[in-house]
Amino acid sequence: MKSFSSNSCQTLLATTSCCAVASILLLKWINSREIQRKIDRAKLRRDISLQEAETAVQRFREKYPGQETDLILSLSLTELTKKLKDGSLTPDTVLHTYMGKALDVNRKFNCATVFLLESCEQLGEAETHREGLLYGVPVSIKDNLGYKGHDSTCGVISKLEQPVDVDSVVVQVLKRQGAIPFIKTNVPQGLLNYDCSNPIFGQTVNPHNPQKTSGGSSGGEGALIAGGGSILGMGTDIGGSIRIPASFCGICGFKPTANRLSMRGSSSCCRGQKTGVSSLGPLARDVNSLALCMKALLCEDMFALDPSVPPMPFNEQEYLSSRPLRIGYYETDDYQLASPSMRRAVREVKELLEGAGHTLVPFSLPRVAYAMNMFTTGILGDGGATLLSNFKVGPVDPCLKSQTVPYGLPLLIKKILSFLLRPLYPRVADGMACLCGVGSVQALWRHYADAEVP
Repeated sequence: MKSFSSNSCQTLLATTSCCAVASILLLKWINSREIQRKIDRAKLRRDISLQEAETAVQRFREKYPGQETDLILSLSLTELTKKLKDGSLTPDTVLHTYMGKALDVNRKFNCATVFLLESCEQLGEAETHREGLLYGVPVSIKDNLGYKGHDSTCGVISKLEQPVDVDSVVVQVLKRQGAIPFIKTNVPQGLLNYDCSNPIFGQTVNPHNPQKTSGGSSGGEGALIAGGGSILGMGTDIGGSIRIPASFCGICGFKPTANRLSMRGSSSCCRGQKTGVSSLGPLARDVNSLALCMKALLCEDMFALDPSVPPMPFNEQEYLSSRPLRIGYYETDDYQLASPSMRRAVREVKELLEGAGHTLVPFSLPRVAYAMNMFTTGILGDGGATLLSNFKVGPVDPCLKSQTVPYGLPLLIKKILSFLLRPLYPRVADGMACLCGVGSVQALWRHYADAEVP
């Protein structure tokens, strides 16, 4: 009888264990199916917007045949705004021209997350903003910049199907200056990466060499503008996210001082940290376009919509001044080895500036390793927990795995690895120590205080 009871218990235990395992596997399968359906719905929304944009362009071409699209696409932003102002081009023509080109560019390089068909409706209000500096100009915006009724995904599945209720401040100001935001562009998962790929919309590639990346995190902007599908775009930058795509794609990008332009209404996977603050800035084909964009954005509307932005208009007199400047430069920061091409580029620019009458002074950056450690510790002050929480829903993109795996290690393991690596690889050890975070509110305050020391 005891033997029978023992066997029955073992059988019951085995059955219960099998049921538990089966239930867990079933729940995981159901969850993965729901995640995939969520991704599929996002892709469907994008595909529908692409189809509707294609239809709108086709209808416009049929209604107004013979438009000189190549001429329009060849104009600089300054030339385009002049023609829009004097009426030789209409916002309707320019928008559909760039929409058609953006469709072609996206097919080749996968740089769009959605076409903003509201832009066609905005054309009806265009005349009310005729005095705006960007009247009738189609503008592309990075995925994480809020546009009413659309997601700001940051490339993570957990932010899907959460359309924002109101335009971000920069989108509102662009519209008041007469610009027409018409497309949102792709980003790497979580934004903190120099590639441009995510599990929702896939990989954006470089227009000059599709075997290469467009850079990140404003990689969709870089690819679209370099491919000719946009004349002006808005991106964000915390550690190179405007500058790297601009460099990789051969266009111009500008990272203003933090809070020079409002970040209100922009999405992030690491909100709240203050050591490395993100900036919002323009990307375009030439420097004059960047200047015109900054002049348009640094207006009373920007300062009124976000009172935390210093009310300092664009200083056009300073920009147009031809007085000789004293400019500091360096070829390497002695922290990361600059490539020969980058050092050559710095030397070529130096010679050009000296030829224009400016004085170039070499200097060395102080305490770069310290600054990098301060920056990384601030971004990952919680040991990367906030960033990783955005990746819990769905897969991690292959380009992120080598970056995120260390974030998820237990704190004790991070500390042990930092200790063991220090004699041989001190920089790697410092990086691992940064992944440990700050540990307490008191330590966080000390970290902020250290960052404020001149």
